[in-house]
Amino acid sequence: MTFDILRDSTAPQPSPGHRDWYAHEALRALPRLILMVDKNQYSRTYGCFDRSFWHYRTMDFPCGMNQEFVLPLALAYKMELPHNPYLGMERLRELALAGIDYAIKGSHSDGTTDDYFPFERAMGALVFSLYAMTETCLELGDRNPKFLDFFALRGDWLLKHNETGKLANHQAFAALALYNVYLLTKNQDYLRGSNQFRDLTLSWGNPEGWFQEYEGADPGYHACLISFFAKLWQKSKDEKILKALLPAVDFAHLFMHPDGSYAGEYGSRNTFHFYPHGFEVLAPFSRKACEIADSFLHRGMPRRTRYYNDDDRMAAHYVYDWMHSWRDYHPQRTGPVELPQQREATWLPNCKVIVEKNPNYHFIANASKGGAFKALTKDGMFAGDTGLIAELEDGRVIVTHIVGRNTVKISDDKTRIDIRGVFQVRKHMLPTPFKQVLFRLFMLTVGRFNANAVRSFLQKILIVQKAPLKIHFRRQIVLDDDTIQVIDDIVNRESVRFARISWPTDATSIYVANSNVFQASTLHPWEHVSEAAIARLNGKGKVRMKRGFKPRRGISQ
Repeated sequence: MTFDILRDSTAPQPSPGHRDWYAHEALRALPRLILMVDKNQYSRTYGCFDRSFWHYRTMDFPCGMNQEFVLPLALAYKMELPHNPYLGMERLRELALAGIDYAIKGSHSDGTTDDYFPFERAMGALVFSLYAMTETCLELGDRNPKFLDFFALRGDWLLKHNETGKLANHQAFAALALYNVYLLTKNQDYLRGSNQFRDLTLSWGNPEGWFQEYEGADPGYHACLISFFAKLWQKSKDEKILKALLPAVDFAHLFMHPDGSYAGEYGSRNTFHFYPHGFEVLAPFSRKACEIADSFLHRGMPRRTRYYNDDDRMAAHYVYDWMHSWRDYHPQRTGPVELPQQREATWLPNCKVIVEKNPNYHFIANASKGGAFKALTKDGMFAGDTGLIAELEDGRVIVTHIVGRNTVKISDDKTRIDIRGVFQVRKHMLPTPFKQVLFRLFMLTVGRFNANAVRSFLQKILIVQKAPLKIHFRRQIVLDDDTIQVIDDIVNRESVRFARISWPTDATSIYVANSNVFQASTLHPWEHVSEAAIARLNGKGKVRMKRGFKPRRGISQ
């Protein structure tokens, strides 16, 4: 058996665009996921997937989110994927079920679980792991009464609770998880609860096709929502969901880049998420869905331009989605998203995003984030920044990319964008032993009874709280057929001096667990404002800086 695993792990790569890329990448990830679980049947943490808890012992509680790792193991055990050495391997089935058993032990008495701190009772961790565990039982045909009672306990909690903040992808996932509980228990209460979360998610939809993620549209989490809702539609055949998903696909199509990468820091939550399963499910109904999936298969996976989010906490998120994508691959293909033969310009006023596609490049900018932009060809990103970042002589760091009430003017032909706003202080709070001790004491006493209030407070200080200054910026972007010009003005009305200023390619400021991942664009070099320009700003209180960009030549379209 060991020899078979070693032999099949060296299976040749599929050809670009082939369906088997989904299986190939998923199976490559399996050793990493199996590494995470405590496999000792005599251990008190048998089945726990939080290695930092059971093995390194650097955490004082297990992360409940990690128990979603059971689903990739169950699918690898069951699915006849090409070159699958895990097919029918009983130990894998055993570990998947052990993971569910440990989730019962590692949860609170009301079925809730923690993610980042004790007594958090995190809905995100609960619904991610609940879906994975219920789907595991559906796949394996396991109806262990103890498991079903636990799923019902979690379902009962979801029927009575929600979370603070508008994160549409969490609500969609809650609808999916509750539907699975309904399928396993046949209790109509969970079907009604699923429908309520469905309707709440749909109520957060925008006519432009996107769903609210805190302060705007985030194409990365948008792809997650499409996948979660598409899985739910497969089970329920709910026409409400299908009707909402088709314009959602049209929105996502704007952010599939010509090199096969997707999304990025220009989204409201700075994510690069790409889950292909929803697009495979919707391919029979939408040519654009198939084009998006084909871009991933032809370019994102074979060229390694996809994003990588493989740390210990997030490593399983897209693995089971790839397996589902292989299973539900739509046989009629369109080919990947291509740069158009003629210019296509789209202005989305509700989320303040402009998208320019022409024969030479693909450009996206978010005006609500200070004009953070990317410009790409099939060879990758040739220009882009996340706005201005600067350090003041008093040590504060200020940025233009925190979502603000910027004013925007767009020319009639959408070739000129004028964005005005103010710099905001970047907050970068870090833990210390003293802070952690105080926080743990608080959560062990008062905080454990007010989990949602604690979450709301943390969201405020880490994500949505603003600290604007009287330091104004103006960004003008001029789009020509083969050039992009960016003009930045800074006007300082504060009694402060600048120490340094840069144009970062990947800097972000708000806390988002799934941001700051790896994609090729994150290695694009930063640019730095000259000392002479900083001296002019400090001396006169204002400065103008101009940059121009051209796509690399010799690119086959």
